[in-house]
Amino acid sequence: MEKFPRIAIVHDYLNEFGGAERVLLALSEIYPDAPIYTVYAKKNSPAYEKFKNKNVKESWFSYLPYPHKLISPFRFLIPLIWRSFDFSDYDVVITSASWAVTKGMKNAKTEICYLHTPPRYLYGYDTSRNWQNKWFSGLVQAYALVVNHFMRMYDFKQAQKVDYYLVNSENVAQRLKKFYRRTDYKVIYPPVDIRRFSKKPKKADSQLPATSYYLTGGRMVAAKNFDLIIKACQKTGVNLKLYGGGIEENNLKKLKSENIEFLGKISDSELINYYRNALAFIVAQKDEDFGITPIEAAAAGIPTIAYRGGGYLESVVEGKTGIFFDELTVDSLAKAIKKIEKLSFKKLDLITHAQKFSEERFRSEVVQFVNKHA
Repeated sequence: MEKFPRIAIVHDYLNEFGGAERVLLALSEIYPDAPIYTVYAKKNSPAYEKFKNKNVKESWFSYLPYPHKLISPFRFLIPLIWRSFDFSDYDVVITSASWAVTKGMKNAKTEICYLHTPPRYLYGYDTSRNWQNKWFSGLVQAYALVVNHFMRMYDFKQAQKVDYYLVNSENVAQRLKKFYRRTDYKVIYPPVDIRRFSKKPKKADSQLPATSYYLTGGRMVAAKNFDLIIKACQKTGVNLKLYGGGIEENNLKKLKSENIEFLGKISDSELINYYRNALAFIVAQKDEDFGITPIEAAAAGIPTIAYRGGGYLESVVEGKTGIFFDELTVDSLAKAIKKIEKLSFKKLDLITHAQKFSEERFRSEVVQFVNKHA
């Protein structure tokens, strides 16, 4: 009788449901018996709802009041948090790592780390929050300078304990080599649920918008530069629809004008319909780790206008699935908007490109890798 390896999955924390959590969900579906260890799971959050029927094991930190607010200022406790778990009962530990130095687990026999990115706040990359113009920003920066110095040393030490690395893009692979000096890795692109774009929208969501428009959206955080996208669309006079919400939402709404519409949090079927009927999707993050939304746009049959940098260079094929703009300025993006209005894209090319990032492909590559190294 074949003996299957005992597997545990480890993830930073369960709060918002973004790209890293989509990967976690896919891993948990590949290995449904594997428990998920995490720092905390914020009750009633989007991520909590997705994983509430899974075997989630939270750390002692989750019993503190408002752990989702404390984890950032108390990040120096992260080593103690992970040390409180013992993984000696498992044959393989798969870590889903980005923010919380989720690597180098205690007594892991074999650890495979799916690296979304080294912690952005430790290595000078834009993060979700923008602390500028806050009276205490100087204190925060001074505190972060001291704590992050020691966290970088800890992060490097833990990174050396990982047996095998999977990375979500060649872009992140370069960070792996630069910050951890590890050259042994395999790129497995994150899974995109492209099948949902082949389904017909619900009747209530199928009505076509009255005007042509561009689309953008997701977590409204400073790093994604939605303010730049809004201003470029205002400059060119085109209609823009934004979906989602987040900590920058109120600030962005101050830029609202007649041609800018905030959709808020919408249903999956509504989102698909907005994708399908848009002229193009727009993304403008400076150093996106990979960039799943351009793949979703391609699956829906529309091109993407993307900043020429980061993971977008892997998720967008210039002239085939979209175009790039070279500078994070209103003028540069406005020129790209004007340019794409004169171009045409083959829907078959867009959909074929998206199929390379399917959930089935992700599952096959992960299972093959784990079976080889378990």
